[in-house]
Amino acid sequence: MGSLNYDITVWVPRRPTRDETLQGSSVAENAGGKGANQAVAASRLGADVVMIGGVGADARGEYLLSQLHAAGVDARWVLQGPTATGTALITVDPEDVSIIIVPGANADVDAKHVERSAEEISAADVLLLQGEVSAEAARAAALIAAASSTTVVFNPAPYNEVAEHVLPLADVVIVNRNEAEELGAFEPPVLITTLGEKGCEVLASGETIKVEAPSVEVLDPTGAGDAFVGAFAVAFVETGDPVAAATIAVRAGAAAVKVLGAQPSMPRWKDIDHL
Repeated sequence: MGSLNYDITVWVPRRPTRDETLQGSSVAENAGGKGANQAVAASRLGADVVMIGGVGADARGEYLLSQLHAAGVDARWVLQGPTATGTALITVDPEDVSIIIVPGANADVDAKHVERSAEEISAADVLLLQGEVSAEAARAAALIAAASSTTVVFNPAPYNEVAEHVLPLADVVIVNRNEAEELGAFEPPVLITTLGEKGCEVLASGETIKVEAPSVEVLDPTGAGDAFVGAFAVAFVETGDPVAAATIAVRAGAAAVKVLGAQPSMPRWKDIDHL
């Protein structure tokens, strides 16, 4: 359950300074949104995936739905409402990536819509949640999952008010280094901290284990974290072992950075096996 966004990505030699107009090198438009990216990532690795979310009744919304269908994701619980489809404006420079989110129709997904899809959540092995939806909707989904023994994997990105409502219900929390600082002393049953090209750290049962990532040439880091989360969820269901799942997930993230765009970069098993 999560966001669906229309991504507009620009590549620049550096960040513009105040009042500066800077010429970029290229622009791309793709399907995105952390929820949809993670859904596609899991589907491309063989999972049966249902997406719960919202888009506008506009051309961008139709495009996002078509991309979910093409990836084999069941999108019948994606609302099409009067609010414009969510948009992500992404800037990529040689050092980093930054993203501005305009929620749009993602903000229209409320607890009532989530509760209508309760049967899907209860039947699932894993519920994936992120920070790009309302706290009300995310908590409703997490409560349904917790009552049904559905594993809750929470990726609090961006870190916002959603976290305080979902963290107490999460079985696995996946954060980057900045989000880890926001967590403070909170320690879920399994905590995964992603470290970019350095892999990740897995904290479970009081033990921290470092998992190394393969070295690859980075073309576009957008979506690498979503590839990690989707792959982790699939592998964790299969193995029940967070370290084994993280070992697969870091390779999924590495495969993703080799491809332009967020959703187009979600890897298949052959891409992970290659690494």
